[in-house]
Amino acid sequence: MALPKIDNGFLLEFLTGLLNTPSPTGMAEAAISFTEHALEGFTGLQFRRTRKGALVVTWPGQNDDAPRALTAHADTLGAMVKEIKPTGRLKLTQIGGYAWNAVEGEGCTVYAANGQRYRGSILLSLSSSHVHGSKVNETKRDADVMEVRLDLRTASAEETAQFGIRVGDFVALDPRVEVTNDFIRSRHLDDKACVACLVAAVKAIQAAGLQPVQKTYRHISNYEEVGHGAAAGIPAEVAELVAVDMAAIGDGQTSDEFHATLCVKDSGGPYHYGLSQRLRGLAEANGIDYKVDIYPFYGSDGEAYWRAGGDVAVALIGPGVDASHNYERTHLDALVATTQWVLAYLLN
Repeated sequence: MALPKIDNGFLLEFLTGLLNTPSPTGMAEAAISFTEHALEGFTGLQFRRTRKGALVVTWPGQNDDAPRALTAHADTLGAMVKEIKPTGRLKLTQIGGYAWNAVEGEGCTVYAANGQRYRGSILLSLSSSHVHGSKVNETKRDADVMEVRLDLRTASAEETAQFGIRVGDFVALDPRVEVTNDFIRSRHLDDKACVACLVAAVKAIQAAGLQPVQKTYRHISNYEEVGHGAAAGIPAEVAELVAVDMAAIGDGQTSDEFHATLCVKDSGGPYHYGLSQRLRGLAEANGIDYKVDIYPFYGSDGEAYWRAGGDVAVALIGPGVDASHNYERTHLDALVATTQWVLAYLLN
């Protein structure tokens, strides 16, 4: 049986909307709600939130003797205000793991606890080459020398505080979403691209009048970037879990922007051999051209569930994303391949 047709326009429209919805880890409610609202447009799905704020969607299947789960995460990298400096600028603490030079010069929004939002830019404190000369290049980028220059008339900690900005306020990075020649360029494709693939798969199956072969849970987590997204919230009855998360591209890697990848090992060790082999077979049987890779500095929500004691088979698939945890890019072909793989898994 041929796989259901994927609505590429819907996939890209949903993804663009999700990417433009700020959701640094700890403040991901808007992205979770955006995803839930999209899924509410389909029939037969049941929704609940975990106490920690993740979304769990139940989809009845033809059978329920071996329920399955798929997980992807809607939270992203970001920052929080660590200190208001004497100059009125903000010192940050990172949310998630990234290099400071990956966000240097980026626009950002500060979410003050009083409900106000303020724009700014993340800069090196010695940012002007006309003033600091060679020090601009020589200075190591770290939390002590990076700051937020607020688009506010403030030159002291006291003046900044008058706007309601406090230590602990969230800071979201500008995604800068652009779709050109089927390339999607944006921050936070990790892992909003995969959330989009899961939603597009629901649309494809329902449009074809089909049903998953097994009762299936969609787990959309909100704490993956700090390591414990799926540590809780996966129903205990689940027999196997497929994490859908981006594939890492770079020197020595087989992954690219045009394919989906099966990750067989990451920083936490090998994934489940039997489930991984089954996914290989499904890809080959359905003409999905895929890659197999190992990610040297990487952890997934599947691994988080295992570390929390989850007794299930876990595998990891996802689209290739260039410049991960930087200004990322992927291609529609990789998203379609990932969605097709999800469809093959759900229907077999």
